[in-house]
Amino acid sequence: MIVLGLNAYHADSSAAIFVNGELVVATEEERFRRVKHWAGFPSEAIKFCLNEAGCTLSDVTAITIGRDPSAKRDRKARFVIKHPRAAWSMWSQRSANKDDIDKLHERFDEVEPGVDVQMVKAKIQFIEHHRSHLASAFFSSPFEEAAVLSIDGSGDFTTTMMARGKGSDIEVLDSLDFPASVGLFYTAFTQYLGFPHYGDEYKVMGLAPYGTPRFQEQVATFLPIEEGGWYRFPMKDYRLDGGVVSYPDNLPMVATLFGSRFEEVFGLTRKKGEPLTQAQMDLAASVQRHCEEVIFHLLRRLHEETGLDRVCIAGGVAQNSVANGKVTRNTPFKEVYIPSAGHDAGISMGSAQYYIHAGLGQPRVPSLKRAHTGCRFSNEEVETFLKSEGVEYVRYGSDAELCDVVSDALVDGKVIGWFNGRAEFGPRALGGRSIIVDPRRSDAKDLLNSKIKRRESFRPFAPSILSEHVKDWFELDEPVPFMEKVFPIRSERRAEIPAVTHVDGSGRLQSVDADATPRYHALISAFHSKSGVPILLNTSFNENEPIVNAPSHAYACYARTSMDMLVMENCVVRRF
Repeated sequence: MIVLGLNAYHADSSAAIFVNGELVVATEEERFRRVKHWAGFPSEAIKFCLNEAGCTLSDVTAITIGRDPSAKRDRKARFVIKHPRAAWSMWSQRSANKDDIDKLHERFDEVEPGVDVQMVKAKIQFIEHHRSHLASAFFSSPFEEAAVLSIDGSGDFTTTMMARGKGSDIEVLDSLDFPASVGLFYTAFTQYLGFPHYGDEYKVMGLAPYGTPRFQEQVATFLPIEEGGWYRFPMKDYRLDGGVVSYPDNLPMVATLFGSRFEEVFGLTRKKGEPLTQAQMDLAASVQRHCEEVIFHLLRRLHEETGLDRVCIAGGVAQNSVANGKVTRNTPFKEVYIPSAGHDAGISMGSAQYYIHAGLGQPRVPSLKRAHTGCRFSNEEVETFLKSEGVEYVRYGSDAELCDVVSDALVDGKVIGWFNGRAEFGPRALGGRSIIVDPRRSDAKDLLNSKIKRRESFRPFAPSILSEHVKDWFELDEPVPFMEKVFPIRSERRAEIPAVTHVDGSGRLQSVDADATPRYHALISAFHSKSGVPILLNTSFNENEPIVNAPSHAYACYARTSMDMLVMENCVVRRF
């Protein structure tokens, strides 16, 4: 049985393919098209999936889409009657998108020219957006039974969904309808603080530690917590008459969501290019703190309903790594699983998993311990590319020799592009497509921003740490394979690793396991033996673009920046 899962005509379009229930590969379309958050038909990702699985569309059993236009029709109708202006704007935004979905099968001719598109149409299965999120978390987890939460801006008229997962089944317990949304609340404040682009919410999360949450009481009035485990969305405080998200030129564009009361309570919005004030940093801290309180409130209710100690979380809000790192300290849950692609790219994977397990009742397969499910290139392919470009390089014969050379360069203060194995699925670089630096360097943040990243100074860089040493450097010792949680760094250790210690003493860590990522683990181990520190600064291998996917992307990024060394498999290019 072969199932192809898609996220199509939606932000972070992607594809994933499963054979007999096991994931073969999964990847985002943006990695091929080189456009962040690309939101059209994922033709290149589909071609990649079919090629890696060694099959054609005629071999595919089903094609799942992580959306269901028929979901909650009655509730949508009631919303239209009650809020005709907002409903008209959203309908206008979505009408072209709906036409794309209705004609989705016709686009497969781009994947396999001449394919019978009616045959393709017969295989398409629509899986509700949030059920796809739930499945991506629960069926990827190691838990036989767990509570499950999906929480984001909105999808198929749902913003939050609670469930219980057991074996091959997911039982939905309750859901909350649009527009009551933690995601829209956070996005509105993100825009108000002067970050207008799709996906900018992480900037507010990074800014929050520079402030104190002295505005939390006022912020809470924009998303009041209610008894019984939900929250209320005062629609009059927001602007929905312009719709929410549209997709001109296959790019997600978010309409302005904050209403006039934002400026009445907090003053004029920050304009592009204006410096951040302390009050704005305090507001960011307040928004983050209230967001956390709402998430914990939802999780406490979910725990009451299920009585379970384990929870799986997905959806755009599940990308809030600061909140994720506090779950076991602020709710009754003792274990938390969040997939590497908890955002909308993950619904390609989740829709397929829901169809296979919850739909067909197929038994579970081993949990996903690695995020490396994208493109990979052999040493021979890397060499062919470098020779075609006339680039001088050295190919090392063994991994041990390679790690020795690279760790020496790291100890010597070099900035290194590390291109190894399969690319990661999700927004985090996890040792497949990473830029790495010695975390002991106090100037590393300024160095990276001046040489390569050119991003806001308040945004932190992350530590990759050998999993067996997490307890020695962080106050919590939980598995964090996908860099999905922020933990406090032990106070006595912070001065040793200033490059990855945020202003509040925390770090968004990746715990690196030898079984899951053996070569990255070996590199960090080599650095550890020379430096005494089992940690590397790890940031995504890109420069204001999608994370690099192929050798040509990696070399182009290296060539136009001031990176010191480029490592692609066993091939090393250097400037020193």
